[in-house]
Amino acid sequence: MRRLEILDGMRGYFLVFMMLNHLTFTGGYLLVKINHGELGYVQDAQGFVFLSGLLVGMVYARRMLKEGYVAGARKIRKRALEIYRYAAGSLLVIMALGLVLTSSATYWEPWLWNLASHDPIYAIASLLLIYQPTYMDILPQYIIYMLVAPPLVWLCVTGRWMWVAAFSAVLWVAVQLSLHYPLAAGTRYLLDLIHEGRMLRTAFNVFAWQIVFMAGLVLGSLTATQQIDWKKVFTPRSTALVSAALALFLAFMAIRLSFTFGVIPEEMGKRFRALDNRVQFSFIYLVNFLATGYLVAWLVIAGPEANSRVVRAISKGMRWVFSLSFLRLIGRHSLQVYAWHVVVIYLLKGFEYHHGPFNEWTKTAIALLAITSLAIPALYRERARLWGRFPLLQRNAGAAGGE
Repeated sequence: MRRLEILDGMRGYFLVFMMLNHLTFTGGYLLVKINHGELGYVQDAQGFVFLSGLLVGMVYARRMLKEGYVAGARKIRKRALEIYRYAAGSLLVIMALGLVLTSSATYWEPWLWNLASHDPIYAIASLLLIYQPTYMDILPQYIIYMLVAPPLVWLCVTGRWMWVAAFSAVLWVAVQLSLHYPLAAGTRYLLDLIHEGRMLRTAFNVFAWQIVFMAGLVLGSLTATQQIDWKKVFTPRSTALVSAALALFLAFMAIRLSFTFGVIPEEMGKRFRALDNRVQFSFIYLVNFLATGYLVAWLVIAGPEANSRVVRAISKGMRWVFSLSFLRLIGRHSLQVYAWHVVVIYLLKGFEYHHGPFNEWTKTAIALLAITSLAIPALYRERARLWGRFPLLQRNAGAAGGE
């Protein structure tokens, strides 16, 4: 399996679990508990953002190498515009549905907030990516990262990737020290002059979460320019780093499960909660992500050649999962699938409001159907290629058209 195929499978994997995690039912449902997010502080958004950065680095660094900075930068800006079209498109679809669906302002209010009342000011703010409804807040940060990406990719291409990594780390530390607060307060003040109310709403601090995207961008660029050899980085002999990553992974899993079952000591819990800030991608999220990311990469790349039969089996299982055709299919069209999943999530919330609450079996069936539906936009985009596999049908269709 080629490198890009396994990356598509990983993106598809995260899309599936985004659907499961974003789908909500009254009283919750059991299927969502079968989830890697229950075992630590590494979630789908982190993997999705990292892989997006990795592919940006791999694709556009290669283009800059062949065609120069200007051509690569133009393609990146074009991609940013495409992402905006899907972000704005999904938002407009939800707003249009809100005008025709009965009681939508009631069951969408916890997700749309002020936008649920069809306030045109908030609609404009949302289209400007300032006021971001729930589940529509991951694409705006991609747009920002894509807009600043061209010179950063070029720095990596020309061997100055350490500057990108250093600036990214400094920016993340600044957020952890709350040095971004004056900027946030100033932005809110200016928005209040335009319209009183909470006009700035987002689930991701772009200055903190950028460290995930930029890490991927740097590594992807180094891969495209052959400044890094992953077979040398991840070898069956690098057991010390693997052991350290495994120890951290297990430690975070133990802490997470301790909170789940309520057995963590009170003082320890207080100290740990002070570090738990997903919006700002705080310390525990970064360390857990680094450990888990290294462990997964090592298992996928070096695991097949490990001495341990158990490790080889785990590696084989992971590679099998990421090579599933369904995951690779939706991963190839992750932008379109993500926009589709947003609309499906909102529609299912309305469906439950009018026809629920549901029992556990019905919730599971709805969740599985929602996951299956992710293939619809992907198959639509590959319709020409799929149609090409059936030449007999094409000839029959052509003959029928001629008659």
